[in-house]
Amino acid sequence: MNTRVHFYHNTPDRLALAGELVGRALERGRKAAVRLPDAASLKRFDQLLWTGEALSFLPHVPIDSPLAAETPVVLGAAGADEAWPHADMLFNLADDVPPGFDRFRLLVEIVGQAEADRLPARGRWSTYKQHGCELKAFDAELRVAL
Repeated sequence: MNTRVHFYHNTPDRLALAGELVGRALERGRKAAVRLPDAASLKRFDQLLWTGEALSFLPHVPIDSPLAAETPVVLGAAGADEAWPHADMLFNLADDVPPGFDRFRLLVEIVGQAEADRLPARGRWSTYKQHGCELKAFDAELRVAL
């Protein structure tokens, strides 16, 4: 299996875009693993998923939950050693290459507007290219392919 990688560059609010894209994925029957940089951002993203529109609740649990294998959205912080319970979609908001990324059908990278976000993203792009991944880039603000 060759992992497809979609980069969303120029993102003004990385957590909001992740929430929107995860919601769309669930509408299509997909499963999503969301890898966040740290415990604080994981907590903020968890709160974002709870406080969205009442009819658009996204069922989610942390990666170490006993319900992770049965829940469509699983959240984890970078550096967690647990294995993701599925291999459909991985959303990466951390600055490094996710271990085991190549077992996922689709990897979605969400990159902010700051140079501190863009520099590590360029390195990840190169890594994925070296692994033979199919790469696509989108401008998150314009919502067009680059």
